[in-house]
Amino acid sequence: MNSLVSTDAAAEPALDRPIRARRRPWDPRLYQIATLAGLFTYGVWWLHLEVQPPTALVIIASVLGAQLVCERLAGRPHFDPRSALISGLSLCLLLRTDSPAVAMLAAVVAIASKFTVRVRGKHVFNPTNFALVVMMLATQSVWVSPGQWGSGAVFAFLLASAGGLVVNRAARADVTGAFLVSYAALLVGRSLWLGEPLAIPLHRLENGALVLFSFFMISDPRTTPDSRAGRILFAGLVALGAYVVQFWLFRTNSLLWSLAVCSLAVPLIDLLLPGPRYRWKPTETSPRERNPA
Repeated sequence: MNSLVSTDAAAEPALDRPIRARRRPWDPRLYQIATLAGLFTYGVWWLHLEVQPPTALVIIASVLGAQLVCERLAGRPHFDPRSALISGLSLCLLLRTDSPAVAMLAAVVAIASKFTVRVRGKHVFNPTNFALVVMMLATQSVWVSPGQWGSGAVFAFLLASAGGLVVNRAARADVTGAFLVSYAALLVGRSLWLGEPLAIPLHRLENGALVLFSFFMISDPRTTPDSRAGRILFAGLVALGAYVVQFWLFRTNSLLWSLAVCSLAVPLIDLLLPGPRYRWKPTETSPRERNPA
């Protein structure tokens, strides 16, 4: 993406220079919140997802409360609920548990990870992905249902269209596209190698959960590599990792496990393939001056 750099910004170091989109009048987090809220409403009322409204309220209240507390502990005077709402809505869509206390803990873990697990002012893990993986490792009362959205091509297309709006606004369409191409190539290549009909990998790709992951988790601007080359490399690693987890280790939720592990490589990728640090807003200060979450 081309940047519009002012005279003052030209004097900034390359890694601290904000990305300024030519046309980005609104904070892209507003698009993400609206889209995720719409998906959640659709899932509850039309698809009858297993999440209960009281559990969803607990998650939303917990992420907002945790965000407020963490901001105060970090010395930030202004409360910004936008990132917390994205994490909360994502947990509502993916997290399944019969315990409100566990749902609350997952919400707190997601928000706390943004403020504690950081490298050079940038948090390492996607908060939702981190919370899901930690809770699945720590307790037997949390699960993720990959097939909850169904495999209808029509719904997947609608979900992809909504996600496309979000990633374009968030300047991370490249990592989503690279991941989908890489993952599809691996699935199709496996079926061709085994002599399976192409209907099998196409059925695996007609999955709303896959599209949700591609457009709303791996595309997180705060946790993807800074450079385009780094993001494409990262997307390929996540796709390969998911393939290994699913077809070699025979584990469910392969996308979540792969993203969590591959996120550990992002600081190294940023060192080898540096690029300008993403800012939600053009006026946002350098991450060395503050710790935005």
